Amino acid sequence: MVKTMDGFSSLEELYNRVKPALKCKVKDLHMVNVQYIKEVDIFNYLKNKIWIKKSNLTLNEIVNDIMTTSNTELESYVQNLIASGKVKIEDES
Repeated sequence: MVKTMDGFSSLEELYNRVKPALKCKVKDLHMVNVQYIKEVDIFNYLKNKIWIKKSNLTLNEIVNDIMTTSNTELESYVQNLIASGKVKIEDES
């Protein structure tokens, strides 16, 4: 879990605050034809793999992490979740 969330009282509050950055990252992924990664996938990847190793994160650092996270790392993370049955690809048509 994020040790210090720059004044946020919960992960849900933090998620809602950074949702515009998450939406922007999803849009970037769509531009390179990666359609199956959702905002929550990006947030969970960062929370479980990156932010858990850090402390005293500021909102600026959190947004920077969202925008600069490697698309390849995100794809690998989500594909592993899909393979393990923890996440399913939803048909959006």
